[in-house]
Amino acid sequence: MFFTNHFPTGKYSELKPDRILSTLTKLRQRIGERFPGSGLGQVAEELSQVADGIVLLVERLQKPLWLLRMLTGVASAALIGLAIWLVVLTIRLVPAGESGLVDLLQGAESAINEVIFLGLAIFFFASLEARYKRSLALRSLHRLRSIAHVVDMHQLTKDPAFLLSAAAPTSSSPERTLTPSELTRYLDYCSELLALTSKLAALHAQNFQDSHVLAAVNEVESLTQGLSGKIWQKIMILDVVAAEVKK
Repeated sequence: MFFTNHFPTGKYSELKPDRILSTLTKLRQRIGERFPGSGLGQVAEELSQVADGIVLLVERLQKPLWLLRMLTGVASAALIGLAIWLVVLTIRLVPAGESGLVDLLQGAESAINEVIFLGLAIFFFASLEARYKRSLALRSLHRLRSIAHVVDMHQLTKDPAFLLSAAAPTSSSPERTLTPSELTRYLDYCSELLALTSKLAALHAQNFQDSHVLAAVNEVESLTQGLSGKIWQKIMILDVVAAEVKK
């Protein structure tokens, strides 16, 4: 049995950037309609703008950068040509006889070192395109990581435990004006924003195979999953409160 690198592609085998943008737009509208003028709505607006840029970046990562490839080819050819010229020049300058043989052996040892450095130089130029794309992707993922923390800050003071507590608020207590149902919707919107942030991160590694980018994507996904887990703990508390109210 022979194994091939071709896998069947289907309608649901990869993330669709346009679907993510559409979902994010609807979520932004829902937040604006239910909580007009809220900070969370502004975060959703900024995430929408970032998402537009990410879609363009992902398309750019898939396409070859021909200018860099041309420069890499020219530089590599120039280095190889220089190395060949130096070898030919060395052979011509080596005198005949036993002393010439010794000089030739010494020159061969030096040539081996030069070949090693030549290989490193060619590798540097050959990996230039991948390293440039990697820097763009990592910069974009860092921004998504920051947005995830901002979403977490917005839900930080939305603590449903005060609904079960009879403790009086202090002068430094955050203002809590949301009803239990509104608080549930607010927290749910935060969770959805984190989920979409994770999906935007996954787009970076969908068609760009780079270990550093993949590691950064996994970090963003782990971060959003952890933050979303805290939010759902609060939602579960609200479910308990709703059940107590019905009793």
